[in-house]
Amino acid sequence: MVVALVTLFIVGYFFIAMEHPFKINKTATALLLGCLIWAVYNMFNMYNPAILSEYGGLEGYRHFVSESLVENLGETAEIVFFLLGAMTIVTLIEDYQGFTVITDKITTTDKKKLLWVVSILTFFLSALLDNMTTAIVMVALLRKLIADRKERWLYAGMVILAANAGGAWSPIGDVTTIMLWIGGQVTTVNIMVKTLIASLVCMAVPVLILGCTLKGEIVRPESEQSGIEVAPWMRRLVLIMGVCGLVFVPIFKTITHLPPYLGMLLALSVLWITTEILSRKHSKEGHKLPTAVSTLEHVDVPTILFFLGILMAVSCLKVAGILGTLAGGLNDTFGSEAPGFFFIDLIIGVLSSVVDNVPLVAAAMGMYPLGDGAIFDVNHPFWEFLAYCAGTGGSLLIIGSAAGVAVMGMEKIDFIWYLKKITLLALAGYLAGALIFILMDVTLFEQVAWLRDLA
Repeated sequence: MVVALVTLFIVGYFFIAMEHPFKINKTATALLLGCLIWAVYNMFNMYNPAILSEYGGLEGYRHFVSESLVENLGETAEIVFFLLGAMTIVTLIEDYQGFTVITDKITTTDKKKLLWVVSILTFFLSALLDNMTTAIVMVALLRKLIADRKERWLYAGMVILAANAGGAWSPIGDVTTIMLWIGGQVTTVNIMVKTLIASLVCMAVPVLILGCTLKGEIVRPESEQSGIEVAPWMRRLVLIMGVCGLVFVPIFKTITHLPPYLGMLLALSVLWITTEILSRKHSKEGHKLPTAVSTLEHVDVPTILFFLGILMAVSCLKVAGILGTLAGGLNDTFGSEAPGFFFIDLIIGVLSSVVDNVPLVAAAMGMYPLGDGAIFDVNHPFWEFLAYCAGTGGSLLIIGSAAGVAVMGMEKIDFIWYLKKITLLALAGYLAGALIFILMDVTLFEQVAWLRDLA
């Protein structure tokens, strides 16, 4: 069964990667993969007496599968609704020409300078929001700044790298860091102190390398006006409300301990009501101001369904125990002492570009539980380095992170193009940041008492 599931998963990823040569939309392939892999898993176990006896017969096994599907579909739906809410908010801001408030401030047309501005802005914004939301916002900004599609793809690729790097060092910036923070493996100040420099290097190295190849000036797109001119005060109002709504999401989670998608939908509902009122009071005859209803009509549904298919396929590998076995195999191979656990984290990071980093980190958390006799205590370098690797390793492939999938859907970036143009840059940043983390952990944080106490 394991061989069949892994083979099916690899074949599915191959067809997703070769979307353009085969002319089969990646969303269709992802949905097919998500359905087939669960069907194969179920069929193998339904006719396996040993498995059935473990669950008390066929009915017990069916109950287990049903519960597993509902549980994993719920986890997937959280991400899907989060993405839907974020995309709708960003599109509403764009429809109200709110991003012109920011793009008008970015006056440079020099390609190198713009690359640094975009990357640094993405890096720190991702730490405040999260990498997926930040990627959506920054791509919307890039559309206002760069006319040429392929040139914009380069900057969008760097947005993915910077968003993932920025999310890794913040306790609220990336879903895997959030998991470790909420699980008690890391504390707020510690994770920021120990991983900030490494994450910054991970972002800066690719920017330096790519910057050496960029020359000249960018061409900005012609200003596009909607059917009605939006008053400057409305632009600022919708921009401020939208950004504050996005910033509110991690605050909502911290205060209520409820899933982030509820905070995102709450923010969307407030902005929705506001735009309804604006549209009713300030629309002119024949020209109606946008509302969330009109925005939802052109939301990128294929991207959302792509997420659904991929995450359901990965959840099957988790339920089948394949990811847990993989994590255990890494531990047996490299051990739990330095430098062994550094290699484990590095490999998990690379794997997270193929398999969703959430179940990989969850498997690691389950393999090394906290408590009496724990192999890795709270704020152990293993957890900090895991946050860095799992957060930034997904940049190696465009489908390796939520930010990458969101950008891929919005800009229709080709998998192979990203592999040729961005993957080596991402690898250089990933390894450079990892080296900095290890050197700092072995030298600075072990030698300098006040740094160790602060962390």
